[in-house]
Amino acid sequence: MDKTKIMFNVHVTPMPIVVGNTKLEVVDEYVYLGQIVRLGKSNFDREVNRRIQLGWAAFGKLRHIFSSDIPQNLKTKLYNQCVLPVMTYGTETWSFTAGRMRKLKVAQRAMERAMLGVSLRDKLRNEDIRSRTRVTDIAQRISKLKWQWAGHIARRTDNRWGRKVLEWQPRHMKRKRGRPCRRWEDDIKAIAGGIWTRTAKDREEWKRLEEAFANKWHTDRVVDVQ
Repeated sequence: MDKTKIMFNVHVTPMPIVVGNTKLEVVDEYVYLGQIVRLGKSNFDREVNRRIQLGWAAFGKLRHIFSSDIPQNLKTKLYNQCVLPVMTYGTETWSFTAGRMRKLKVAQRAMERAMLGVSLRDKLRNEDIRSRTRVTDIAQRISKLKWQWAGHIARRTDNRWGRKVLEWQPRHMKRKRGRPCRRWEDDIKAIAGGIWTRTAKDREEWKRLEEAFANKWHTDRVVDVQ
């Protein structure tokens, strides 16, 4: 029962919920299936920060290995298998923006410098750092994960919730004035067009477009910040 939480949206009047003799806690957000869930607000910025923190926690547990004298190719393999999956878990469901992608890339660059034992004061170019670490670029990894997941959802024929949620449109609501929040499929449409769900049914064509989508988010022009 201590893992069960209650959230109320704007259409419901909050009230105490008691199961047996246990009063359930009312929260504004909670972690469910490894991701932050919030009502009425975008949770992606919070989730990006949380993924970075979890990535550093995983990196910290292995720091004694990353700072050792073992060959760099072994460090790279360990990073790709143990740290990168933690940072990219669940990113298939994110709405990508340049700012969110930049945060992840900056965090990855900091980890790469820690592996090499260098700092920002050494003024090494990002290209030189990557040529030495050869880790998988986080932007390419998460963009490919999202592209593959989008294709999987579009090709589904079993009437599960994933396709229904993607195609759902509110009947009596309109977007608020001002710049709208970025939608999950906006960047996919930019590459595959408005009828991307039809394009995804052609596996060969969808695979060909995958590289274009990944390259859209892959750039070494990242400004490191402390």
